[in-house]
Amino acid sequence: MREKARQYVHRKIAARELAGGSLLSELAIAKELGISRTPVREAIGQLVAEGLLQQVPTGGVAVAQLSRRDIIDLYELREALEVYAAGKAARQRVSASDMIRLQELADFALHLKAELEQSGKPTLDEAQMRRFVASDLSFHALLVRTAANGRILKVVNETRLLIRIFAMHRDGHRIEDLEHIYQYHTDVLRAVGQQDPTLAMAKLSEHIRLSLQERLNEYDQWERETSLQESVPEFFDMFQAVEI
Repeated sequence: MREKARQYVHRKIAARELAGGSLLSELAIAKELGISRTPVREAIGQLVAEGLLQQVPTGGVAVAQLSRRDIIDLYELREALEVYAAGKAARQRVSASDMIRLQELADFALHLKAELEQSGKPTLDEAQMRRFVASDLSFHALLVRTAANGRILKVVNETRLLIRIFAMHRDGHRIEDLEHIYQYHTDVLRAVGQQDPTLAMAKLSEHIRLSLQERLNEYDQWERETSLQESVPEFFDMFQAVEI
């Protein structure tokens, strides 16, 4: 029952149904799952220890709020582990079936690009972004899995889930974003297929660092808007109306 409650909260965060700072209710979760509050309390305690949830001054528990430093730390950890895994994968022979699946996941960015071009919209909508994130997570997870190190995969998955807490602030990708992501994924795959660990590691490192910079830019923008909304709500409402 504790694991059931833990996975339930995990899914809520991964599905973007719980944003950073959202308060959790033991009673509500217990009712939704049809279990007692004890295993829910134990699951919440475990998630606090893992860093997904945090205690709040009022005595309750909320989804973790990531700071700018947290985002940098998580991306540095992700880069260290994923780049190592990519180099290891390139030094050994990745199965043909895994290479085909990796290429399919990389190609999904082009599929979304075609959808975006056909729609005439400037960015992917929320539903399309969910599909993109699912394929992107799958690509990176499978790439790490080919290195045959289960512990690295577990830490990478937990790290990316923490990053996704803030990623709820992310705007939809533009056509050029999808093109860049597709190119990086393809370059990494090509290097892995050619068993060139140096190139595979360099390309993946560059890709992750670019993603970090994008997340930091989004964080800075979100922080400015949040500060403005809290200090001068009337001006913020007027600004939003002009933007619309």
